[in-house]
Amino acid sequence: MKYRRLGRTEAEVSVLSLGGHEYLPNKKSRGFNEDFTKAITPGYIFEGFGGEDRKKILKTAFENGINFLDVTHDSEKEALGRNLKEIVPPFPVYVQTRPEGFVYTYDKNNERMAKYEELKKEVLRILKLLGRERIEFFNFAFMKEALDNDPDYIQKINCNIEALKREGLIQYACADTFSGEYTYLQQIENGSFDTIYMNFNFGDYGAIEKVLPRVREKGLGFISREAFMKGALFEMAREAGITDKEVLAQAALKWCLSFNEVTTVVYGTGNVEHLKSAVRIVDEPYLSENETSLIEAVKATALFKEFEKKKTEEFFQ
Repeated sequence: MKYRRLGRTEAEVSVLSLGGHEYLPNKKSRGFNEDFTKAITPGYIFEGFGGEDRKKILKTAFENGINFLDVTHDSEKEALGRNLKEIVPPFPVYVQTRPEGFVYTYDKNNERMAKYEELKKEVLRILKLLGRERIEFFNFAFMKEALDNDPDYIQKINCNIEALKREGLIQYACADTFSGEYTYLQQIENGSFDTIYMNFNFGDYGAIEKVLPRVREKGLGFISREAFMKGALFEMAREAGITDKEVLAQAALKWCLSFNEVTTVVYGTGNVEHLKSAVRIVDEPYLSENETSLIEAVKATALFKEFEKKKTEEFFQ
């Protein structure tokens, strides 16, 4: 495994991180695609998370040096806390997560995230699920509407970040949004965030224009997600007549890591062999001629062009 310093933090993290999603037979993530409302309800735990298949994934991740773990909804958090008691990593690991029901559009104007006592209570609840003393990377994912609704919103978030750190409940703060470039730039400029977490792939690359340069100038870490475009990449591959999905997957991961600003890519899978294949990119980190040609073939498809247009419009809204 190769490791990179996550921005100005003291964390040296593996260039490949492990996402917490578990998957349905149709390859869609569990929880969100079973009952979305329940998935974002604090305290709701779906049955079957953290079973034998997931434990095999975790064991393989640790055997290959992965030390950064991302979990989203409560079922993933609870499963990780339980699994880490059984499969003890041979090195310290960093966990990234978010407050349930506070982020994105799950809470109107993200008002709950600006209320310290309510946010602190949520952090304490999460720590019990995870069985940890602190959250290493805590994700503050608010939307542009929060900034528009309250001119003091970003300052309130800054105060909450400082207080949570001061009380030893979180180690680092991570900026996130689905509101695109404007909100990411506001988060970067405020100075309280340590890292940025965002969708970044060769079809959703709007960050290259302004976000990546500001991340570099501010010395922030950059955590990339959705290298496979939520699985749409492999539909595009089918249209392009590409049969070697393993090589294409490696190419997509390498594309993300080809940017010096990108510290780590969060990779999710329910297949041990797929994880082992993904890890092999550290041995050959640069895009080969063949991998580059596969990316170009995908870019020529109608599905890709539709995806690219949609993501560009969303990012620069």
